[in-house]
Parts: sequence; structure tokens; C-alpha cells
Amino acid sequence: MSFVEGRHARIHYRQEGEGPDIVWVSGAGGTIGSWDAYQVPYFRDEFRNTTFDCRGVGGTTTDQPLPWDIADFAADVIDLIEAACTPPVALIGLSFGGGIVQQVAIDRPDLLAVCIPMGTGAVSRGWTWDYQMAEIEWRRAGNRLDGMMAVTHYAAMYYPARVLGDPVLWPKLRDELLEYYETDTAEESLIAQWLPCVLFDQREQLPHVTVPMHVIAFDQDVQAVPQDNEEVAALVPGAELHMFEGMGHCSIYGHTQDILNPFIKELVQRYL
Repeated sequence: MSFVEGRHARIHYRQEGEGPDIVWVSGAGGTIGSWDAYQVPYFRDEFRNTTFDCRGVGGTTTDQPLPWDIADFAADVIDLIEAACTPPVALIGLSFGGGIVQQVAIDRPDLLAVCIPMGTGAVSRGWTWDYQMAEIEWRRAGNRLDGMMAVTHYAAMYYPARVLGDPVLWPKLRDELLEYYETDTAEESLIAQWLPCVLFDQREQLPHVTVPMHVIAFDQDVQAVPQDNEEVAALVPGAELHMFEGMGHCSIYGHTQDILNPFIKELVQRYL
């Protein structure tokens, strides 16, 4: 196990492959292994891939009291890049990880060659606010989601209907999700990592971003709705929006990685 002693956290990380650096930032509840099955094997022959546990999950620890905000998570990523990578790096994040990627681009553009937020937004409001706050308040009331109840609930948020109805693909994804939701990771991290997703607002900062940004969005995404991604791309000067049809919030995991991985690699190769 490898660790970086950051300013406010001891960050658990892993590196695989050789070449220019890609740093992968998981969504809320994601772990150091979130990218292992579908991304790291594809990218490791050409890039050094850094994955890590965000504070609140896995082996990363901090004495900083709750609540944490998006800047706290970004500070940990900055410390990791400075200690374990050779900047400038390609920084890629999904969901909550996309917001962290954007905050690093705001705070330390010198560390980044390109940033690629996926399934992201600039602020939580409307449906995204209501959904996330409902999850948080459910936990504050002492409730939790386990086993197949968690699998079916979150699968409907992660994948398009045609994936859920696929007689071959769905059982595979179901078993992968069940393995994860049989752990306590999602429940233990939910308030600590979801609350920053609700409270952040980058709308005033994003117009000052100077790092090349490519926003990857999914037209069937019900967690980070397409309009939220469009707003990020519109706010950042020169940013490019890439809208993929027929994909959901987590289609990159087990559904359309064969489409998204080559696309992402081509983007990264432009800058590294």
C-alpha cells in the first residue's frame, strides 16, 4: 500500500503502467479500485495511471473534521499529483469526481495538461438537489440501503433502460454492483461525500479556468442531467462538450467502455 502525506489527509493511492500521468478521480462512494476493471487495463500500456481513495472511503484518512467541501477534496488531489506524479497530468473524474477535477483546474491549473470531467455540473439545483438531499436525509434519519435493494435502486440511476433490460448484460452488472453494495463503503461515505456535491457552486470560478477542458456527458444520465454538463462547458472558455447518446451516468463501467475509453485516450494524447 502506498500513501502520500498531504496537508490535511493521508492519501491511499496506487499506480500502474508507464508513461505520462493520468489521474482518475472516482465519484462519491468510489474507491481506489473503481477504475480497475474497465479503464486501467486499457490505458496502462501507454500511461501511468494513478487511482486513489478520496477521503471518506478506503485507506485514505484525515483528522480534518466534517463537513468537508469540494476544495478539501481537490486539495488532496493536488497533494497527490505533486508528490506522486510528474505534472502536468491528465485529470479525469466522474460525477463527484468531475466536480473535484473542475476545482483542481480552478485552484492549480499549472498541474494539469487537460481535464476531463464526466457526468458533472457546476452547481446542484432542481432535480439533482432534490435527489441528493433525499439520499442524505434518508441517512440522517438512520436509514440505509443494502444488498439487492441498493443494487436495484442505484442501477436505475446508473444505466439506461435498455441496459437494465439486457438479458446478458444486466446479470453481469447486477453481480458487480452486489459485490460492492455488500460492503459498507457506500453507506459510510454517503453524507461526507454527497453533501459537498449538494453545496458546491463553481459558476463564478469556472469562467476563469485556463486548462483545456473536455466535458463528457450522457444523454440518458439521470444523476448529472445533460443540462448540468452543458452549463459547465458553456462557462469554461474554450471548453468542448461531448454528448454521448444512449449512455447513462455509469455507462463507462461495463456498458460502453469500449466506446468511451478510445475516445478518452485520443483526447489525452492531444495534450500528453
